Amino acid sequence: MKTERILQVSAIFGALAVIFGAFGAHALEPFLVETGRLDTYETAVDYHFYHSLALLMVGILTRLYPDKKRLVLSAWFFVAGILIFSGSLYALCLSQISLLGAITPLGGLAFILGWVLLLLFSFGKVNQR
Repeated sequence: MKTERILQVSAIFGALAVIFGAFGAHALEPFLVETGRLDTYETAVDYHFYHSLALLMVGILTRLYPDKKRLVLSAWFFVAGILIFSGSLYALCLSQISLLGAITPLGGLAFILGWVLLLLFSFGKVNQR
């Protein structure tokens, strides 16, 4: 994924996090409270937002270090994490199909791998051009 695409995807995901958060806080709140899923929905939005910002940071870093493959791979894992972790929680909250919660940890693993790749990038690579 190229720098421009990472930045574009982070902006889209950031906007969607705000939209989903507002939608959950207003239009969906009575339903989420009734079904006991408000906390789950808020967790999905929180992680969605955190990792949209992480993706933005990775996009900026790829502009500074365009030849660093670990950064691009980190971006892919953050995208996968948002789609799988937050996406499965959104779907769980709206559908009440509890089986969807079974795939959520895969999204969490993708988030962890994104952060680990960012860490690996930082070891000795940041100061070398």
